[in-house]
Amino acid sequence: MRYIQYMNFLCVAAGGALGAVLRYSAGFIPVKGHFPVITMLVNITGAFAIGLIAAAAGERMNLSPKAVLFLKTGLCGGFTTFSTFSLETIQLFENGRIAAGTLYALLSIVFCLAGTAAGMLLGRKL
Repeated sequence: MRYIQYMNFLCVAAGGALGAVLRYSAGFIPVKGHFPVITMLVNITGAFAIGLIAAAAGERMNLSPKAVLFLKTGLCGGFTTFSTFSLETIQLFENGRIAAGTLYALLSIVFCLAGTAAGMLLGRKL
């Protein structure tokens, strides 16, 4: 691998580590009740952040490719992959691919819930 590729991996790894630590830290915010408020807020915050970064990278701030990798792929990806799902869905809609965006959103929700349930079922049997 070339030097640039190593640096790209390093940017993603550093951002991912920071995002994961931030996500873990959010779990310490005291919340009463049984509704997963913190997870929902993390997903909303991550979706907002990746949208802001995606727009800023291309239109306003002219961020370097390494900064985008650190922030979008690393930080937001480590914080919540829901942000990436949200961005990809919106991009499909913005590109006029409404059916594809709708199908992607629905299939992601259905199959991710099914995958989680199947994984839990298997895990309980092991």
